[in-house]
Amino acid sequence: MAVHLIKRISILASICAYVILIPGIALAEPVHINSIPSIIIAQSQKNTDYSLFWDTNIGTHSMNTPQQQQQLQAARQRRNRDIGAVLNTSQRAKLAENMRSGDNINQGLKKLNLPSEQKELIDTILELANLKMQAISSRYSLEIRQD
Repeated sequence: MAVHLIKRISILASICAYVILIPGIALAEPVHINSIPSIIIAQSQKNTDYSLFWDTNIGTHSMNTPQQQQQLQAARQRRNRDIGAVLNTSQRAKLAENMRSGDNINQGLKKLNLPSEQKELIDTILELANLKMQAISSRYSLEIRQD
């Protein structure tokens, strides 16, 4: 009889411990980690995409939501379409060749030696695209700070 009493008391004690400890564990907030890394680590990535504009100069931050990643991708695609509309076919082919060889879009455009009118148009397109991407990123950082 005493053995059964000890078993029941130990089961009751363990149930009470779970009831007391589990809500505290479930309600515990995760530790907020600084989203801005203090050390920048370079990552190499092989260029396996054979599209005209393969971007290596703008990395997607791992903390972006899928919606923000889509918005950034849409802004880059729009930029690429606009730049493709300004360039002629031989310039597009040369740019694609430059980018396949490992250049980013800015380096590839510099190697084209464009006329001043085309260069101004492309600079405007790049500036507008960068502003759009910064706006998307700043909206994300504002959402974090408001929490």
